[in-house]
Amino acid sequence: MYHDQVLIPFKMLCFDKGVNFTAGLTVIRTSPDHGTAYDISELGIADPKSMIEAVYWAEKIIANRKKINGI
Repeated sequence: MYHDQVLIPFKMLCFDKGVNFTAGLTVIRTSPDHGTAYDISELGIADPKSMIEAVYWAEKIIANRKKINGI
């Protein structure tokens, strides 16, 4: 399967909580799975749940890396 094919059912099931994580980097990179939402950015109706989840997962990844590295 291709990346875009997998995202269709994932976004249907987890649109408001989906998080994109890029593994294998020295820096931690997470982002909301739904994209930038420029079309509604000035309307005050954007739902922050996915962004909050991205921050939450970044914190979990930091904690796990500290455990693994003994920090």
